[in-house]
Amino acid sequence: MGVFNEISFVRDEIKDLPGIKRKPPGGIGSFTSRIGHALSLGFKEKEIFVFGLLQWAAIGLGYLLWVQMLDWIPESVWRSAAESDSGSIADLVLWLWSFVCVGVVAYPIGILSGCMGAAHFLHRQGQPSSIAACLQMVMPQSWPLWSFHWIDGWITVKRILDRLPKKDDKRTTAQKAAAEALYYAWKLGTAGVLPNLVTGHGLIRSGKNSVLFVKDNFKEVAKLRTGYSALCWVVGILAYIGTLFLFMSVDIVPEGGEIYGHVYTFYLWAAVPILVATAVIMLLLRPIYILALCELYSEYVDREEIPVDLPDNPAKGTSALVAFACLCLILGVVYLFRQELGISDMLATPYGE
Repeated sequence: MGVFNEISFVRDEIKDLPGIKRKPPGGIGSFTSRIGHALSLGFKEKEIFVFGLLQWAAIGLGYLLWVQMLDWIPESVWRSAAESDSGSIADLVLWLWSFVCVGVVAYPIGILSGCMGAAHFLHRQGQPSSIAACLQMVMPQSWPLWSFHWIDGWITVKRILDRLPKKDDKRTTAQKAAAEALYYAWKLGTAGVLPNLVTGHGLIRSGKNSVLFVKDNFKEVAKLRTGYSALCWVVGILAYIGTLFLFMSVDIVPEGGEIYGHVYTFYLWAAVPILVATAVIMLLLRPIYILALCELYSEYVDREEIPVDLPDNPAKGTSALVAFACLCLILGVVYLFRQELGISDMLATPYGE
């Protein structure tokens, strides 16, 4: 997380802006007003929908990969977790597995999100846009795109989990509001990072440029982000309700049984509403948001007369692709040889021991 420490200034500089604590009205209207432009570009450059579909598939596969470790944890460990206030080495193993799974998903999400932005910039400059052309433009930026989306993905996952109802949640309302405010400041502050990365800047420079962009276009960016967040909230709540109805209809736990022996099955079935909700976000809401941000950024650089040079050296992304392949290989080794590596024994350690 050393990279996050280097770019955390983006959140810190935005969280103290006047008006940051009062989200501007009309966010959903501002977001929906961008649908026409996004759909128009999407129908002209149909690869945008392909990028969205591939992002959805990457998230689905990443979730199913993460769920596998839950099946490796014995029922006795789940039971001891519910009965103990102490931790276990299983917590650390599951945390590492979760972090790496987010990292594996972050690579294709970063590349494909960059490709959506690339389609916008190529179209705006009158250049032909295709899957190959977008990849050629984005691949030189593989490392910063991967790093940023790994950080952003981990922050997002943690925030989603923190929002879920919890038993014995001791956080005060003020603490929850503070955590939500920091998350909002991060999302708002990094609004300009993606278009900056796509146009060839490094991660830190993109962060600094993003702060300038957001400060100069605070109202427009805040309304767009608020509208996007609100619609994602609606989708998330509907997914949560759908999950409740699903579990009322499906006998996850046999009559007279306990959840401890069916944790894996529970999360596997939960993939159904989660993937439906993710499809709505990744195929509709997120492309509109990315294209709208890129359009706002294009208007900003035109107004400020900032030169935009599109990168064109895909060989620079080879090392990131190799690193991604190595990370996938490590996960494969852990999956296949978990017994020999002693991971199964660590996951079988009861809580409190």
